[in-house]
Amino acid sequence: MKQISVIIPAINEADWILRAVNRAWEAGVDQVIVVDGGSEDETRALAESGGAKVLEGPLGRAAQQNLGAQQASGEILLFLHADNWLAPTAGRQIRECLIHEEVHGGAFRQRIEATGALYRMLEWGNAARVRWRGLPYGDQAIFMRKKTFDQLGGFPVSKLMEDLLLMRAFKQLSSPVLLPGPVYVHPRRWQRNGIVWQTLKNCFLLSAHTLGVAPDRLARFYPMHNQPKNSG
Repeated sequence: MKQISVIIPAINEADWILRAVNRAWEAGVDQVIVVDGGSEDETRALAESGGAKVLEGPLGRAAQQNLGAQQASGEILLFLHADNWLAPTAGRQIRECLIHEEVHGGAFRQRIEATGALYRMLEWGNAARVRWRGLPYGDQAIFMRKKTFDQLGGFPVSKLMEDLLLMRAFKQLSSPVLLPGPVYVHPRRWQRNGIVWQTLKNCFLLSAHTLGVAPDRLARFYPMHNQPKNSG
Protein backbone atom coordinates (compact mmCIF):
# COMPACT_ATOMS: atom_id res chain seq x y z
CA MET A 1 0.00 0.00 0.00
CA LYS A 2 1.41 3.35 -1.04
CA GLN A 3 2.25 5.73 1.78
CA ILE A 4 0.86 9.25 1.92
CA SER A 5 2.74 12.22 3.35
CA VAL A 6 0.65 15.29 4.23
CA ILE A 7 2.51 18.61 4.10
CA ILE A 8 1.03 21.61 5.89
CA PRO A 9 2.68 25.05 5.52
CA ALA A 10 1.89 27.18 8.57
CA ILE A 11 2.46 30.59 10.04
CA ASN A 12 0.72 31.59 13.29
CA GLU A 13 -1.97 28.94 12.88
CA ALA A 14 -2.40 27.90 16.53
CA ASP A 15 -6.20 28.08 16.24
CA TRP A 16 -6.36 25.50 13.47
CA ILE A 17 -3.18 23.45 13.19
CA LEU A 18 -4.00 20.69 15.66
CA ARG A 19 -7.31 19.98 13.96
CA ALA A 20 -5.58 19.78 10.56
CA VAL A 21 -2.98 17.36 11.95
CA ASN A 22 -5.43 15.17 13.83
CA ARG A 23 -7.86 14.91 10.94
CA ALA A 24 -5.00 13.96 8.62
CA TRP A 25 -4.13 11.03 10.86
CA GLU A 26 -7.81 10.05 11.01
CA ALA A 27 -7.87 10.08 7.21
CA GLY A 28 -5.35 7.25 7.18
CA VAL A 29 -2.17 9.00 6.09
CA ASP A 30 1.28 7.77 7.03
CA GLN A 31 3.16 10.99 7.76
CA VAL A 32 2.21 14.55 8.65
CA ILE A 33 4.80 17.29 8.16
CA VAL A 34 4.17 20.85 9.34
CA VAL A 35 6.58 23.38 7.86
CA ASP A 36 6.55 26.50 10.01
CA GLY A 37 7.52 29.83 8.50
CA GLY A 38 8.39 31.63 11.76
CA SER A 39 5.29 31.46 13.94
CA GLU A 40 5.12 33.66 17.01
CA ASP A 41 2.35 31.63 18.64
CA GLU A 42 2.04 27.96 19.69
CA THR A 43 1.76 26.52 16.18
CA ARG A 44 4.92 24.41 16.37
CA ALA A 45 4.22 23.03 19.85
CA LEU A 46 0.65 22.13 18.98
CA ALA A 47 1.70 20.41 15.76
CA GLU A 48 4.29 18.36 17.62
CA SER A 49 1.74 17.42 20.27
CA GLY A 50 -0.41 15.98 17.50
CA GLY A 51 2.42 13.78 16.26
CA ALA A 52 3.48 15.83 13.26
CA LYS A 53 7.07 16.21 12.14
CA VAL A 54 7.77 19.92 12.43
CA LEU A 55 10.30 21.68 10.22
CA GLU A 56 11.39 25.29 10.39
CA GLY A 57 11.41 26.84 6.97
CA PRO A 58 11.49 30.17 5.18
CA LEU A 59 8.42 32.37 5.08
CA GLY A 60 6.42 31.64 1.95
CA ARG A 61 4.01 28.83 1.14
CA ALA A 62 5.85 27.64 -1.98
CA ALA A 63 9.22 27.33 -0.24
CA GLN A 64 7.64 25.75 2.83
CA GLN A 65 5.83 23.12 0.79
CA ASN A 66 8.94 22.34 -1.25
CA LEU A 67 10.92 21.82 1.96
CA GLY A 68 8.24 19.50 3.30
CA ALA A 69 8.24 17.52 0.07
CA GLN A 70 12.00 17.09 0.27
CA GLN A 71 11.66 15.57 3.75
CA ALA A 72 8.61 13.43 2.96
CA SER A 73 8.91 9.64 3.00
CA GLY A 74 5.64 8.83 1.23
CA GLU A 75 5.23 7.97 -2.43
CA ILE A 76 2.23 10.31 -2.48
CA LEU A 77 2.30 13.96 -1.40
CA LEU A 78 -0.79 15.83 -0.21
CA PHE A 79 -0.55 19.59 0.35
CA LEU A 80 -3.02 20.84 2.94
CA HIS A 81 -3.70 24.39 4.13
CA ALA A 82 -3.54 24.78 7.89
CA ASP A 83 -7.17 25.92 8.18
CA ASN A 84 -8.46 23.01 6.07
CA TRP A 85 -9.06 19.46 7.22
CA LEU A 86 -9.57 16.11 5.53
CA ALA A 87 -12.52 13.76 5.50
CA PRO A 88 -11.95 10.35 7.19
CA THR A 89 -11.99 8.60 3.80
CA ALA A 90 -9.45 10.87 2.10
CA GLY A 91 -6.54 8.46 2.33
CA ARG A 92 -8.56 5.58 0.92
CA GLN A 93 -9.86 7.72 -1.94
CA ILE A 94 -6.34 8.74 -2.94
CA ARG A 95 -4.94 5.22 -2.81
CA GLU A 96 -7.82 3.81 -4.86
CA CYS A 97 -7.51 6.40 -7.62
CA LEU A 98 -3.71 6.08 -7.82
CA ILE A 99 -3.95 2.35 -8.45
CA HIS A 100 -4.30 3.46 -12.05
CA GLU A 101 -0.83 4.29 -13.32
CA GLU A 102 -2.12 6.88 -15.78
CA VAL A 103 -3.40 8.99 -12.86
CA HIS A 104 -0.72 11.26 -11.43
CA GLY A 105 -2.72 13.32 -8.93
CA GLY A 106 -5.63 15.61 -8.31
CA ALA A 107 -7.61 17.32 -5.58
CA PHE A 108 -10.86 17.14 -3.60
CA ARG A 109 -14.27 18.69 -3.75
CA GLN A 110 -14.63 21.33 -1.05
CA ARG A 111 -17.04 21.80 1.78
CA ILE A 112 -16.81 25.40 2.97
CA GLU A 113 -17.85 25.39 6.62
CA ALA A 114 -20.46 28.10 6.41
CA THR A 115 -24.14 28.24 5.54
CA GLY A 116 -25.63 30.05 2.59
CA ALA A 117 -26.24 29.64 -1.12
CA LEU A 118 -23.21 31.73 -2.09
CA TYR A 119 -20.86 29.29 -0.38
CA ARG A 120 -22.49 26.37 -2.20
CA MET A 121 -22.01 28.26 -5.47
CA LEU A 122 -18.33 28.74 -4.66
CA GLU A 123 -17.95 25.01 -4.04
CA TRP A 124 -19.67 24.21 -7.33
CA GLY A 125 -17.58 26.72 -9.25
CA ASN A 126 -14.29 25.48 -7.81
CA ALA A 127 -15.18 21.89 -8.65
CA ALA A 128 -16.17 22.93 -12.18
CA ARG A 129 -12.80 24.66 -12.64
CA VAL A 130 -11.05 21.34 -11.96
CA ARG A 131 -13.34 19.34 -14.25
CA TRP A 132 -13.31 21.79 -17.15
CA ARG A 133 -9.94 23.51 -16.89
CA GLY A 134 -7.84 21.01 -14.92
CA LEU A 135 -6.78 23.64 -12.37
CA PRO A 136 -7.36 22.83 -8.70
CA TYR A 137 -6.17 25.40 -6.18
CA GLY A 138 -4.35 24.88 -2.92
CA ASP A 139 -7.46 24.95 -0.72
CA GLN A 140 -8.70 21.86 -2.57
CA ALA A 141 -5.91 19.73 -1.02
CA ILE A 142 -3.77 19.04 -4.07
CA PHE A 143 -2.10 15.62 -4.10
CA MET A 144 0.24 13.89 -6.54
CA ARG A 145 2.81 11.18 -6.84
CA LYS A 146 6.13 12.28 -5.41
CA LYS A 147 7.94 11.28 -8.59
CA THR A 148 5.60 13.55 -10.54
CA PHE A 149 6.18 16.43 -8.14
CA ASP A 150 9.95 15.96 -8.47
CA GLN A 151 9.68 15.77 -12.26
CA LEU A 152 7.85 19.12 -12.28
CA GLY A 153 10.51 20.69 -10.06
CA GLY A 154 8.14 21.38 -7.16
CA PHE A 155 6.23 24.57 -6.56
CA PRO A 156 7.61 27.59 -8.40
CA VAL A 157 8.96 29.89 -5.68
CA SER A 158 6.49 32.73 -5.92
CA LYS A 159 4.75 34.94 -3.38
CA LEU A 160 1.36 34.13 -4.89
CA MET A 161 -0.32 31.58 -7.17
CA GLU A 162 2.25 28.88 -6.57
CA ASP A 163 -0.57 26.32 -6.71
CA LEU A 164 -1.85 27.62 -10.06
CA LEU A 165 1.65 27.66 -11.55
CA LEU A 166 2.33 24.09 -10.43
CA MET A 167 -0.98 22.74 -11.70
CA ARG A 168 -0.57 24.44 -15.08
CA ALA A 169 2.63 22.44 -15.47
CA PHE A 170 0.99 19.31 -14.05
CA LYS A 171 -1.85 19.25 -16.56
CA GLN A 172 0.70 19.06 -19.39
CA LEU A 173 1.45 15.57 -18.06
CA SER A 174 -1.95 14.42 -16.85
CA SER A 175 -5.49 15.58 -16.17
CA PRO A 176 -6.04 15.96 -12.41
CA VAL A 177 -8.80 13.87 -10.88
CA LEU A 178 -11.42 15.42 -8.62
CA LEU A 179 -12.23 13.17 -5.67
CA PRO A 180 -15.46 13.49 -3.66
CA GLY A 181 -13.62 14.15 -0.40
CA PRO A 182 -14.62 16.56 0.83
CA VAL A 183 -11.82 18.72 2.08
CA TYR A 184 -13.32 21.01 4.68
CA VAL A 185 -12.44 24.67 4.29
CA HIS A 186 -12.62 27.37 6.94
CA PRO A 187 -14.39 30.46 5.50
CA ARG A 188 -12.21 33.03 7.27
CA ARG A 189 -11.04 34.94 4.19
CA TRP A 190 -14.56 35.25 2.77
CA GLN A 191 -15.89 36.21 6.18
CA ARG A 192 -13.21 38.83 6.63
CA ASN A 193 -13.53 40.43 3.20
CA GLY A 194 -17.03 39.48 2.10
CA ILE A 195 -17.88 36.73 -0.37
CA VAL A 196 -18.57 38.98 -3.36
CA TRP A 197 -15.57 41.28 -2.81
CA GLN A 198 -13.18 38.37 -2.24
CA THR A 199 -14.42 36.61 -5.37
CA LEU A 200 -14.05 39.77 -7.47
CA LYS A 201 -10.58 40.29 -6.05
CA ASN A 202 -9.58 36.75 -7.00
CA CYS A 203 -10.91 37.28 -10.52
CA PHE A 204 -8.93 40.53 -10.83
CA LEU A 205 -5.72 38.84 -9.74
CA LEU A 206 -6.18 35.94 -12.13
CA SER A 207 -6.99 38.27 -15.01
CA ALA A 208 -3.95 40.41 -14.27
CA HIS A 209 -1.75 37.33 -14.22
CA THR A 210 -3.22 36.14 -17.52
CA LEU A 211 -2.32 39.53 -19.00
CA GLY A 212 1.28 39.07 -17.91
CA VAL A 213 1.57 40.63 -14.45
CA ALA A 214 3.99 38.60 -12.33
CA PRO A 215 2.53 36.88 -9.24
CA ASP A 216 5.14 38.52 -7.01
CA ARG A 217 3.80 41.95 -8.03
CA LEU A 218 0.22 40.86 -7.40
CA ALA A 219 1.03 39.47 -3.94
CA ARG A 220 0.69 42.90 -2.32
CA PHE A 221 -3.03 42.78 -3.15
CA TYR A 222 -3.42 39.43 -1.38
CA PRO A 223 -1.89 39.70 2.11
CA MET A 224 -0.79 36.60 3.96
CA HIS A 225 -2.77 35.33 6.90
CA ASN A 226 -1.18 36.08 10.27
CA GLN A 227 2.07 37.47 8.90
CA PRO A 228 4.76 37.75 11.60
CA LYS A 229 5.39 41.22 12.97
CA ASN A 230 9.11 40.93 12.31
CA SER A 231 8.75 39.85 8.67
CA GLY A 232 9.33 43.39 7.40
